[in-house]
Amino acid sequence: MNFRLRKKNSLSFLAITILLSLGGTGCYVNNQIGKMDSAKERKGDYAKHSYYSPEKDEFISPKEIVYYADQVTGGKSGFWRFFKTSPNAPEYELPKQVLTRKDFPEVPSSYAAYWLGHSTAIIELDGYRVLMDPVFENAGPLPMIAQRMSVSPLQREELPEVDIVIITHDHYDHLEAETIKFLADKNIKFIAPLAVGARLQGWGVPKDKITELGWNQTVTHGSLKITACPTVHYSGRSYNDRNKTLWASYVIKGEKKNLYWSGDTGYGEHFKEIGRKYGPFDLAFIEIDAWSKGWPNTHLFPEQVIKACQDIDAKLLFPIHYSTFDLALHPWDESINMVAELASQNNIELVTPIMGKKVIPGITPTAKWWITR
Repeated sequence: MNFRLRKKNSLSFLAITILLSLGGTGCYVNNQIGKMDSAKERKGDYAKHSYYSPEKDEFISPKEIVYYADQVTGGKSGFWRFFKTSPNAPEYELPKQVLTRKDFPEVPSSYAAYWLGHSTAIIELDGYRVLMDPVFENAGPLPMIAQRMSVSPLQREELPEVDIVIITHDHYDHLEAETIKFLADKNIKFIAPLAVGARLQGWGVPKDKITELGWNQTVTHGSLKITACPTVHYSGRSYNDRNKTLWASYVIKGEKKNLYWSGDTGYGEHFKEIGRKYGPFDLAFIEIDAWSKGWPNTHLFPEQVIKACQDIDAKLLFPIHYSTFDLALHPWDESINMVAELASQNNIELVTPIMGKKVIPGITPTAKWWITR
């Protein structure tokens, strides 16, 4: 009888442990997904925009995003691949300059940039420090999903004082919950596309520190003029929130320099329109990776990176969105090799620092670090 009772108690304890574990995981994932405005709030706030559909309750890309499963190359594109070690990762740790808070000047430079991997960077302009799409760990709702192929050169706890955080959209490889929580109580202005503010507030950022922008809307911060622009893309952090928030690229104009940050985008006429309205640009940070024939207008193919740079009339090209996460089933260095070759053929100057290295674009020399160990 005692044995049976002990066995029953053990099974009960195991069941409770499993339920608590599942419950804890569920709470963790829900927190990573973040909060959203209600459908009623979205329809009331965003119905005036031509790129929002009240009937569908979603934002609309300038081009419909398409997917062709039979044209995906390089392996299976299913979600479960993000739980595995990438076969496309480098066989060695990529070169980087490890940074701490002490490596940054107390007063930000008039013009400089630090690429921290993928689409995370620090831009210093006119004495302000701008942090773009801060992600320092993995790119999914659980630590084991979409892990980094190379460690960040800077840990979030070592971030210097930041004036502005700019978010392009709410995908996990561009918006990290733990980093927003870490920055939430700092004296920082957050700029994000429409409806992303609810995510930030849910992670502790006060509403009065958040500015949401629609396409072609502008906010100023001292001498900086920041404008959100269209991209061909989509948004979402779970199975039921696709396109409930907006996505954007950005023009960051200072006293003497005019910069463009592409965010995630497929190719489209929006580049020429951005060039016409806001160009020319001294520097363009443009995504170069995660393209596939299976999703032909979600990201830029290498030749489209060059075309986009030409469309917006940019003097320098700073490649971003590569070598950190395996998002499109091709070798980690394939995109940068192709873009570098095409840039050379089209007389486009590249800015390609190793992760963590401070550069003054156009002045600091950079090398083809991806082919030199």
